[in-house]
Amino acid sequence: MNRAKILLVEDDTKLALLVKQYLEGANFIVKIEHDGNEAVNSVDIFEPDLIILDIMLPGKDGLTICKEIRPTFVGPILMLTARNEDFDQVLGLEFGADDYVIKPAEPRVLLARIKALLRRRNFSADTPSELLQFGSLSIDTSSRDVILHGQKVPLSTHEFDLLLIIAKNAGNILSRDYLFGKLYNREYDGLDRTMDVRISQLRKKLNDDPEDAYRIKTIWGKGYLFVADAWSLA
Repeated sequence: MNRAKILLVEDDTKLALLVKQYLEGANFIVKIEHDGNEAVNSVDIFEPDLIILDIMLPGKDGLTICKEIRPTFVGPILMLTARNEDFDQVLGLEFGADDYVIKPAEPRVLLARIKALLRRRNFSADTPSELLQFGSLSIDTSSRDVILHGQKVPLSTHEFDLLLIIAKNAGNILSRDYLFGKLYNREYDGLDRTMDVRISQLRKKLNDDPEDAYRIKTIWGKGYLFVADAWSLA
């Protein structure tokens, strides 16, 4: 089995070495990059399967790097932030990050998040080919293409996975607990805003008015509902 490659972009030398040693002990290949300006080149040269990206970096900051590489990098991006603030977390998700961990991160927690992200990617790659059609919306599980009104909609890995989950459960209200379990392999803690941001991003990209969403509805106190018959051209 091929060993997954991880690019760790972290300017704290001591922390970076500790994380590298821990992850190498878990059979990953790890390359460290300390400077934000060099991180983008390292992505092209090293071709990692997953990127761990600190927000506070010399040169380009992590949010800028995430936004810059996301259009071409298809693997998971895990953000590290030393500040437990919604600002960093929400912006990271909006710029294309798949998950985030608050520093100082417990090594076992970091490893669990990495494995969950890689499992999700591998599971998606192995999903049998299927074409889901809802009026003007089509979802191709093999090519991972989403077409709306004849136009391709660019989605991140987790945005596509979330859309696929709710579309396959059209007509059913899905709780945050259920969606967290399916996407992140962990329970919803009642505070994490990740799912709200993901749903909001999906609505924007699929032209579902966030102020009056009728295609992907929020059922207050219960979860989210994908409305199958709301995607017709009419």
